[in-house]
Amino acid sequence: MLTFLGIIIGISCTLLSSDNHSHQKEQNTKESYSLQWYTWEAAMQAMEADKRNGKKPKKIFIDIYTDWCGWCKKMEMETFQQPQVAKYLAEHFYPVKLNAEQRADIIFNQQTFKYIAQGNRGYHELAAALLDGKMSYPTVVFLNDKYELMQRIPGYLDVPTFNCIIHYLAEEKYVNTPWADYHAGCSK
Repeated sequence: MLTFLGIIIGISCTLLSSDNHSHQKEQNTKESYSLQWYTWEAAMQAMEADKRNGKKPKKIFIDIYTDWCGWCKKMEMETFQQPQVAKYLAEHFYPVKLNAEQRADIIFNQQTFKYIAQGNRGYHELAAALLDGKMSYPTVVFLNDKYELMQRIPGYLDVPTFNCIIHYLAEEKYVNTPWADYHAGCSK
């Protein structure tokens, strides 16, 4: 009986150890694809450096969020941290996080964008400019390498939808393929 219990305990410990090892491997895989976010200024510097060095600059992806927004947090945890999404964003975009209520000034294109106090909360002028005054969170914004608006998409985006969008824009499928046709093909 004692030997039987020893075998069961030994098997259980081995299984627990291998479960912990596979869980650790899974965590390491996720960590290896964790997205490194740029500040607005750092993304602009990276883009300009790529241009100066003769490299084709990537497009800019901006996640406009607020600290109090539940859907923003859900999108951060469920969409942006998904390894294939994080890896693709890093390869094809300068990913920027922009708090729509941040108080620090941002200088862009020889203009200073400031925080505007309004009631209990306020907004940042750059977020308002990127959102065309429609302050909705989360909203993702895509700019090309000339800082021109490609797309502005408000609301929570799940992984399949977001993945389809970033491929459509990064690979410039919009040039020859209407979104409805491309999206129908993504869903299959």
